[in-house]
Amino acid sequence: MPSASVPPVPSGGDTADRGRASSAGSSAASSAYWPVPLVRAVPLLVTAAVVTFSRDHSPFVGLVSFGVAALVGGLLLTVGVLLRLDDRSSRTLQVVQGVTTVVAGAVALAASSAGLAFFVALVSGWALVAGALELVAGLRRRGRSPLARDWISVGVLTLALGVVFLVVPLDYAQPLGGVEQIEGELTSSTVLVGVLGAWAAVVGVFLVIAGLSLRWQTDAGHGAAGHDGAGHGAAGHGAAGRTDAGPAGRRTSTSTSTSTDSSIDPTSDEGQHA
Repeated sequence: MPSASVPPVPSGGDTADRGRASSAGSSAASSAYWPVPLVRAVPLLVTAAVVTFSRDHSPFVGLVSFGVAALVGGLLLTVGVLLRLDDRSSRTLQVVQGVTTVVAGAVALAASSAGLAFFVALVSGWALVAGALELVAGLRRRGRSPLARDWISVGVLTLALGVVFLVVPLDYAQPLGGVEQIEGELTSSTVLVGVLGAWAAVVGVFLVIAGLSLRWQTDAGHGAAGHDGAGHGAAGHGAAGRTDAGPAGRRTSTSTSTSTDSSIDPTSDEGQHA
């Protein structure tokens, strides 16, 4: 009698494969975000270069540098998030951050001659709001998205910028002097514009690394998916071969055994004639 077929029972390996596939899908969705950190880094690195190589660290230079970086960076962030980010709650926070940054940049350019107090108030206010929004977005996705670590880091750095702008006294002034007897004076404007350039350099480099890491993660995920697909295909063909061969082999063996038994059966007609 043909044996009854037993339905296959999912093994632990199949369950693990499904878990890896789900994780890979989530990672791929996050990896689609990789161009956004790269384009955000561009205006920041340009601002860092301008501040570094400029001898004028007046509030006017600070407001213009911040205004251009914030206006361009906010636009790039808003557009990139709308096109590349799937998570609705994170997208909302990032869009609010981008719009806030665009508004702050426009105000800085419109009031570029407003002076040091306005420069401090604008940059510190923007940094505390934008840093808090990015930090909250990262904390909400912590443990569920590789983007969370980058958002938390940039949020903390931006909050630190706001705190530094608040703690440096507006009337700070210190003669340079020193061993080389350098003429000039280190003022709060010089310090704060320099801090703005340093922050732009650090965050810009960090965003470049974050974007490239997500890009490499995307390539690695595609390669792993291809290898897994080939392995499952080979396993499927092997299992099919074993399934097809099993019943046929048993039928052939049964037929051979029956023929053999009939040829040597002593009760057959040929045996009686002998």
